[in-house]
Amino acid sequence: MDKPAVVIDNGTGYTKMGYAGNCEPQYIIPTTIATGSTKGGEGLRSKEGVDDLDFYIGNKALENASTHQINYPIRHGLIENWDNMERMWQRCIFKYLRCEPEDHYMLLTEPPLNTPENREYTAEIMFETFNVPGLYIAVQAVLALAASWTSKDVSERTLTGTVIDSGDGVTHVIPVAEGYVIGSCIKHIPLAGRDITQFVQKLMRDRGEPIPPEDSLEVAKAVKEMHSYVCPDIVKEYNKYDANPGKYFRTYENKHGKTKKRYRADIGFERFLGPEIFFNPEIFSSDFLTPLPEVVDDAISHCPIDTRRGLYKNIVLSGGSTMFKDFGRRLQRDIKKRVDGRQKVQAAKQTGEVKMSANKLDVNVISHQMQRFAVWFGGSMLSSTPEFYRVCHTKAQYEEEGPRIARHNAVFKPT
Repeated sequence: MDKPAVVIDNGTGYTKMGYAGNCEPQYIIPTTIATGSTKGGEGLRSKEGVDDLDFYIGNKALENASTHQINYPIRHGLIENWDNMERMWQRCIFKYLRCEPEDHYMLLTEPPLNTPENREYTAEIMFETFNVPGLYIAVQAVLALAASWTSKDVSERTLTGTVIDSGDGVTHVIPVAEGYVIGSCIKHIPLAGRDITQFVQKLMRDRGEPIPPEDSLEVAKAVKEMHSYVCPDIVKEYNKYDANPGKYFRTYENKHGKTKKRYRADIGFERFLGPEIFFNPEIFSSDFLTPLPEVVDDAISHCPIDTRRGLYKNIVLSGGSTMFKDFGRRLQRDIKKRVDGRQKVQAAKQTGEVKMSANKLDVNVISHQMQRFAVWFGGSMLSSTPEFYRVCHTKAQYEEEGPRIARHNAVFKPT
């Protein structure tokens, strides 16, 4: 316990890792692994008995994509390939964090509605393979709520709120009451960072920008991260761009990876159209048509009635895809419009003595500095408190009861 806990947040797109008590993760790498050389007799494979060592993770894996087989062990937040995940953890602990797992307690994260069997597999790997002294598997939404306490808009530390977690692969709306996820009311949205990148790529390709095909995805990603923002009204925004293109249009310059020839591309409407797929999904796909504010309102409306006020009052953003400028402001405006409209309709239905002046619902969307790494930062905060060691599952408990201890992880108190 005299050494800091290790916090590893494995996401669909990226893995964040570091030591408890720090503000930011020490390493952020793509959650990808390259296994088994496809060219016979090359690399470590040629040596007898070291096949298991012939793999790369993160950016190194992508660099070796031509000679190795690329695999993404996590899909939509859930681990699908346990062998590769074990290798991934091994490299994270020994190569990046350079620590002895036997000396550090471990905090790992899990998506909402993770199966108990997955928790058992995780505990088995951590205790059997890495011999860790203690393990805690935290729900990502609860850690994101804890991270929001750093915001100046938060007056009281509470573990009741609605978390909108939007990363690279998937977006979840997760209502949490007193640290417990209301599982039946979780909403899943099949739109996230990767979809915005693809949409920006398509818009630029359709306009005929002179971008080399092999670079188009990287360019779209750069445009999304550096130039995109959320607009209050899509029609007014189009008019602004048409009236004064010189002010709003940007230029992207780069050179071709192989020929080293420079190219430049104009960045126009995709600046605000990319993030707009959260609020008008029909512009991107005909498969999913419900806007994010409606999904959030619907999720909270299905929760127990005594929790709803707290859930509207504390809507917390988490993940890289919520980092767009004015994302929180637009979301708050749209949710408030729906809630106020519904209250007005209900008030009009009440007549005579029954008519009551209902208290207006507070709708508050909280943006904060730690939004991008909210889950990791929440884990770092909580695992640096003395209470963390009290709620952790220890090696002794595991040896006595087996992996079933990991099925339940006690909730922290918000104080």
